[in-house]
Amino acid sequence: MKKTLLLLVLLVSFLACDSDDNATTAIAESNVSFNFTQSFDGEAITIDQFNDISFTNENGEQLSINRLRYLITDIVLTDGNGIDTVVSDFNFVDVGASSGATLDALTRFNEGDYTLSMRFGFSDEDNIDGAYPDLNAASWSVPGPLGGGYHYMQLEGMYINDESVTTNYQYHTISAVQNPGENPEVTNTSIAIDLGTITIEGTTTIIEVDMNIAEWFKNPNTWDLNELFTVLMPNFDAQIMMNQNGQNVFSLGTVTSIQE
Repeated sequence: MKKTLLLLVLLVSFLACDSDDNATTAIAESNVSFNFTQSFDGEAITIDQFNDISFTNENGEQLSINRLRYLITDIVLTDGNGIDTVVSDFNFVDVGASSGATLDALTRFNEGDYTLSMRFGFSDEDNIDGAYPDLNAASWSVPGPLGGGYHYMQLEGMYINDESVTTNYQYHTISAVQNPGENPEVTNTSIAIDLGTITIEGTTTIIEVDMNIAEWFKNPNTWDLNELFTVLMPNFDAQIMMNQNGQNVFSLGTVTSIQE
């Protein structure tokens, strides 16, 4: 009888210790949200600033932003073991329509360090003509003679040209195309974006990704709007220059952890 009681005491103690160990080793999880913001060399841009000629590019042209829509794809968080988690296949940001600025991950993430990567525009593999109903509805498609698929960005506004005349500009990025027509030769110019390491912690982690619009006009190609202000989609050389200038457009902004 004494042996039976002793065994029961030992069993209860073991189960209690095991329960405590599990409790202390449980890994906390965090909700993850993304904020896509825009700036012009450090000055935050919102829809309230649209249509005002209040910015100056590297070439000295004064300009406004009247429309800004862009596509971010393949948003991936990679943990310390090299395991990728896809946050979203694509996110369409339309600043003028106040849509796409916030993206909530459907998956909760264990607290810890992750590397963050994404892409500006679609990769060749994913840039499938007519494949995305939401983008079709947004009139985001590229005409077949220009290679089909989808835009990467539409940046539009007004600028004061070298004759002091206020003129429209359309800075549209797509895959670069040669020989537009029935058999266009397409070169994918989407941009892989590596935003480095972030720490996920707390009940919610909010990650800011900023687009510096000024970079589209200055590095490494100083953009002259007097020469390149419209009809840029069929211009192969212009699209290559846009790709080059876009390499440093996106950066990691503030990462905020909230504990509730």
